[in-house]
Amino acid sequence: METRNRTAWLYLLPAILFLGVFMIYPLFDVLIYSFEEGYNSAAQTFFGVGGYNYAFVLHDPYFLQALKNTFILVLITVPLSTGLALLISVGLASIKRLRHLFQTVYFLPYVTNTLAVGLVFMILFKKTPYTDGLVNLILNLFGAGSVDWIDGPYWAKMFVLCFYTVWVVMPFKILVLTSALASVDQTYYNAARIDGSTRWRTFSHITLPMISPMLFYLVITGFIGAFKAYSDAVAIFGTNLNAAEMNTIVGYIYDMLYGDSGGFPSYASAAAIILFAIVLTITVINLLVSRRHVHY
Repeated sequence: METRNRTAWLYLLPAILFLGVFMIYPLFDVLIYSFEEGYNSAAQTFFGVGGYNYAFVLHDPYFLQALKNTFILVLITVPLSTGLALLISVGLASIKRLRHLFQTVYFLPYVTNTLAVGLVFMILFKKTPYTDGLVNLILNLFGAGSVDWIDGPYWAKMFVLCFYTVWVVMPFKILVLTSALASVDQTYYNAARIDGSTRWRTFSHITLPMISPMLFYLVITGFIGAFKAYSDAVAIFGTNLNAAEMNTIVGYIYDMLYGDSGGFPSYASAAAIILFAIVLTITVINLLVSRRHVHY
């Protein structure tokens, strides 16, 4: 038994070293930086230790705006994209002909470069001196007025960002849920059909419990991915996200390191630890909820 344990640990050693060097050590390093006040990365010096960096970040209006944007993005896109993906996957599962064609069509946005998709969205929504954009032209056909989606009101820009995010993440969720639905044992459906169960009862009592692990996985990864959103906003609104009021927490961290207001690694580290704490809290809550609603 001891020989087997040593062999198992030997096999795990490369992964442990990799996680320790590239994940655990950087996390502790960032945690230390976040308490070092006035840290100078060039001279590797600082003039104090304390919680000033956290106080500065939590009172910085740019960070508060980024925090607000990130939470709105998370609360809207994760449930909406997961629900739409489930609806589309159930529809695809009921289609016999051309099922693979539809699956390929829905999966295409996932293999497309996100910046390229963002450029297309910007062209569709952006008003220029020559045109109001395709979306506004469609709205005008129904008698609605044009909206400056890219440079206009906050709600319009947030709508575009949420729409784009849902568009980008939904193909992967459709792929996962379609595979999950295909793996459900047909014996359960045959028994429900014999018992005269309705479609909704079959879906809620058989389909959802059977694919609940995949749904839970998509929700967890969806929350984490939405909290780390940055390239989505850059693709649509450009690099100056603070001016557009569309920055995210990751964007704020990047700006503190390399942006126009860059050169403040201590502030960036404090913001990164705050983001880590938020994501960890949300993940733990989801894990606790999953004990009752996820069936393995």
